Amino acid sequence: MEKFLFQRPLYRVRKVLALEGLNVSQGTLTGGLRRIGELLQPVYTLILEHNRQAKHWKMDETRWMVFEEIEGKNNYRWWLWVVITDDTVAYLLEPTRSTQVPKNHLPQDAQGIINADRYIVYKCLGEKIQIAFCWSHVRRDFVQVRDGYRHLYDWGQKWVDKINEIFYLNDERLEVLSNPKEFQIRDRILRDAIDAMADERRRQLADANLHKAARKKVESLSNHWKGCTLFVDHPEIPMDNNESERKLRDPAVGRKNYYGSGSVWSGALTAILFTIFQTLLKNKIDPQKWFFAYFQACAQNGGRPPDNLDEFLPWNLSEQDKALWYYSEQSP
Repeated sequence: MEKFLFQRPLYRVRKVLALEGLNVSQGTLTGGLRRIGELLQPVYTLILEHNRQAKHWKMDETRWMVFEEIEGKNNYRWWLWVVITDDTVAYLLEPTRSTQVPKNHLPQDAQGIINADRYIVYKCLGEKIQIAFCWSHVRRDFVQVRDGYRHLYDWGQKWVDKINEIFYLNDERLEVLSNPKEFQIRDRILRDAIDAMADERRRQLADANLHKAARKKVESLSNHWKGCTLFVDHPEIPMDNNESERKLRDPAVGRKNYYGSGSVWSGALTAILFTIFQTLLKNKIDPQKWFFAYFQACAQNGGRPPDNLDEFLPWNLSEQDKALWYYSEQSP
């Protein structure tokens, strides 16, 4: 928890333990973590399998350093990918940022919707995968022009206001999702606003005097329009990809505090523990209680992963175990 949930470097953990009268070597902690990784690998594998079977994913990636020389790789930069579903948060540590990563993770015949930014790899996953592009990124485009060109401030602010209105109108219709009649009314209001934005987009692109910086942003919106508006026909799909970005904040803190991973095996362990911690929290399960129960089961099974792994997966838990392990506070 100290290392992979609270992002505290091991040397600081050792100092805290020393203050409590327990002097433990770096090698002892490292060896213990390696052994823990072996016990948790099967759980990680099952979470990944469950994650793959979804029809809606949220994806993002960030750099992660692995300080081990690998044949054929000329630097230490790896990539930590996050793939979120309704009940899982999966992290994948990969040496590349290529399309092959999501292709390898998703089933060969996968079909569904991915919330993502406009990074090109997400656009190359085949016709069965639709990409719902993030409106927060689109909004940043117009904020960038607004704040970067004084004479385009009003132009940029008008676009920001239009996008803010779309967010507001979508929130309003989601509030009445269980009321078909009221939802239909608010859905129509949202669609009218979307149509008006499309008209304005076309009108501005037809203006030969539109500033080059402004044109670039409107053209990008036009090129991504189909993906940007997937949420209209799919209310269950969020307008942004903010959850993925939030789930990469803890790794970013870890990257700052302890720089990354010292070896490939420790990088793999990082992905395993990030996945288990965040999946437990997403399902409102106290990770400390879960780990105590899981390692107790390992001990009772001769120091091996328990045979009844399904009983430790959040989506299979009995109501009794959910109550025992319930995590009531807001997730870190």
